Amino acid sequence: MEGYNISSMDFTFMGLFNRKDISGLLFAIISTIFFTALIANGVMIFLIRTDSRLHTPMYFLLSHLSFIDMMYISTIVPKMLMDYLLDQRTISFVGCTAQHFLYLTLVGAEFFLLGLMAYDRYVAICNPLRYPILMSRRVCWMIIAGSWFGGSLDGFLLTPITMSFPFCSAREINHFFCEAPAVLKLVCADTGLYETVMYVCCVLMLLIPFSVVIASYAQILTTVHRMSSVEGRKKAFATCSSHMTVVTLFYGAAMYTYMLPHSYHRPEQDKVFSVFYTILTPMLNPLIYSLRNKDVTGAMKRALGRFKGKQRVSGDTF
Repeated sequence: MEGYNISSMDFTFMGLFNRKDISGLLFAIISTIFFTALIANGVMIFLIRTDSRLHTPMYFLLSHLSFIDMMYISTIVPKMLMDYLLDQRTISFVGCTAQHFLYLTLVGAEFFLLGLMAYDRYVAICNPLRYPILMSRRVCWMIIAGSWFGGSLDGFLLTPITMSFPFCSAREINHFFCEAPAVLKLVCADTGLYETVMYVCCVLMLLIPFSVVIASYAQILTTVHRMSSVEGRKKAFATCSSHMTVVTLFYGAAMYTYMLPHSYHRPEQDKVFSVFYTILTPMLNPLIYSLRNKDVTGAMKRALGRFKGKQRVSGDTF
C-alpha cells in the first residue's frame, strides 16, 4: 500500500470557493469568523487568567475549551484562506495526514471536555457543599488530561489506518479539509469493515460524553424543580443554559456528520454541517458564554476599567 501514498502526489480540495460569483463574499465571511474566533477565545482565556473572581473550576475548564477552539479552527481555516489568495487548492499527503490527525485529536478532546463540563455543573448545583472537594484542582486537571487522552487516542488510532489505504489517481477531495469520510471516498479498496469500525468509534465518542451530559442535566433538573427559591432556580438555569446551548450546537452537527447513514449524506450538505461545527462553533462558544454570563461580562468591565485607569495615570504623568 505504501507505493500508492507517495508525498509527491498531492490531494486537491474541491473546497468552498468553487463558485466564482460568491467566492469573494465567502472569503470575507470566513476570514471575519476566523479572526473573531481567535480574538474572542483569546480574550476569554485572558479574562479567566487575570480576574481572580473567575478562578473557579468551571472557568478553568472553559479556558481550556477556548484553547481547543483556537487550535482546531487554526488547523483548517488558514489553509483555506491562503489557498484562495494564492489560487491553489492542493495539499500534500503529509499535510493532509497532519491535518486529519490534529482535527480528530482536537475535536475528540472537545467532545469529552464538553461532556465532563456537565459533571461540573451537576456537582455545583446538586452537591454545592462538596463542590470544593469533588471539583478540586487535581480533579480539574484529570478532566483536562482525560479529554486530551481521549482525543489523542482517536487521532492515533484512525489517522494511520485512513491514510494507509491505496488512493485512486483522481485525488480530488470534495470537501474543504481532510475529513475522514471525504478522504475515504478516494480509496481504491474495500473500506466497508474499516468504516464500520470507525462508525462505532465515532458513535462511542459522541454517545459516552453525551450520556454524561444527559445524566447530569437530568439530576440538575430534578434538583432545580425541588428548589423553593425562585432566585435559586433562575441562577441554576443561567449557569447551565450557556453550556447546554454549546453542547446542542456542537454535538448536533457532529451527530449528523458521523452518525447519520451514508445514504442520507450529500456533499454540499456535509460541507455546510462541517462549516457549522468546525468554523462557526469556535466563534460562537466564547460569545455564548460571555454574553449570557454576568461573571464574564463583569470581568470584562473590570479589565476595561483597569485599562482606562492606566491610560489616565499615564496621561496625567505626561
